[in-house]
Amino acid sequence: MSRTFAYARVSTADQTTENQLHEIRAAGFAVDVRRAVTEHISGSVAASERPGFAKLLDRLEDGDVLIVTKLDRLGRNAMDVRSTVERLAGMGVRVHCLALGGVDLTSAAGRMTMGVLTAVAEFERDLLIERTTAGIERARAEGKVMGRPSALTIEQQREAHQRLAQGASVSQLAREYKTTRQTIMRVREKLQSLGRTE
Repeated sequence: MSRTFAYARVSTADQTTENQLHEIRAAGFAVDVRRAVTEHISGSVAASERPGFAKLLDRLEDGDVLIVTKLDRLGRNAMDVRSTVERLAGMGVRVHCLALGGVDLTSAAGRMTMGVLTAVAEFERDLLIERTTAGIERARAEGKVMGRPSALTIEQQREAHQRLAQGASVSQLAREYKTTRQTIMRVREKLQSLGRTE
């Protein structure tokens, strides 16, 4: 006999999973409170790494049904959601998503829907990468310096380099300039690479 489980997730402790559980009940799914798994964890964490979801996976059996309100409850991105649904389907668990009209994601129609969503997500990711790369290239062509600004001014960098050449220690200079040792070591490496060797 198949059992129905619900999985509800929110990102922060001040949010509640009750709305998701209410939505699942309102859609006509009778879920025993012992089979409603709730979790407060960031959506950036892969489903397989979430403690509550991992326990749920241990409880699910062939023929069971898992209900979620939205796809993002199942993973951090389209690829993670797809992997999670495929894993559940391999276990014989049907997955219904209310935001997609309650479609069973493990059915033929559900797999097609997942395929389209994955393709769209990959397309959006590729566009974002292209735009980011083009923006960086344009900024470099315009002479903009990339990255965060140096902790030391150009003059301070030259002073630090001269003092290093005179025998001052990296730790001593870091204390005097109120910065980290790594900053002083980067200054030394940068100036040496520009031909200002000791």
